[in-house]
Amino acid sequence: MYYGKLPILLLAQVSSSSPNSTNSQIASYILNHLEEVRDTSIKDLASKCFVSLSSISRFCRDMGLNDFAELRELITETDLKFEIASDSAEPETQKREYLSQVRSSIRLVEESLDMSRVEQLVDDIAKYDKVSVFGILKGETAAMNLQTSLLMLGKLTHTQVHFSKQIEYLEQADEKDLIIIFSYTGIYFDYEYPKGRIHPNIRRPKIWFITGAPNIRKSPWLNEVIHFASRQNQPSHPYQLQAVADVIAQSYAHRFLRPEES
Repeated sequence: MYYGKLPILLLAQVSSSSPNSTNSQIASYILNHLEEVRDTSIKDLASKCFVSLSSISRFCRDMGLNDFAELRELITETDLKFEIASDSAEPETQKREYLSQVRSSIRLVEESLDMSRVEQLVDDIAKYDKVSVFGILKGETAAMNLQTSLLMLGKLTHTQVHFSKQIEYLEQADEKDLIIIFSYTGIYFDYEYPKGRIHPNIRRPKIWFITGAPNIRKSPWLNEVIHFASRQNQPSHPYQLQAVADVIAQSYAHRFLRPEES
């Protein structure tokens, strides 16, 4: 189950900007009128959004795009899809079949998650002073969930909702940074930036990559990878990531929370 690049960038813009900001207004208009703007010009889009041409150009740059031509190409190729978990017309059956798939996805995490790897990650979280947790859309909800849990355990971490801001941070991070990335499908870096832009020299951050994609392996830019078994479908997506985030927090609590604090 993959999300296109355009929804990722636009939803990140809407969720991380003031509703009255120019960028938020442009992103909201495109999302609400996707079919209408497929063949639009920059002049027409500016007119419909009640902004200047320069505002559209700046909007494209802020999203990490080269120009309006790249934005229009993304709009043209975007097809919003939603996966329905049940074919039944009965609401009770719909509920039961969907939640059955959710429970099954959690069991997959229980059976496949390697706790020795989780403990290694937890040790790194405790060791590093600068810890950041990132993800895209539902992956970012897992990141924020882990951030909140770790804060309750006395460990302050950093996150960014906006995907472009995450990439900016990755580009500037060095060997003092620990970065945890939740990526259900494993294609986090495929959306916007080439991996080579993240500190090709030795002064680069340590990155832990948490994914349900079995083909992802350690590499020069991914120091460590934690896998969990996944059907890669909509019912599994948020719940498996949240389960892994919670297991990490529980492991941290067991290893580093003093008995009198529990």
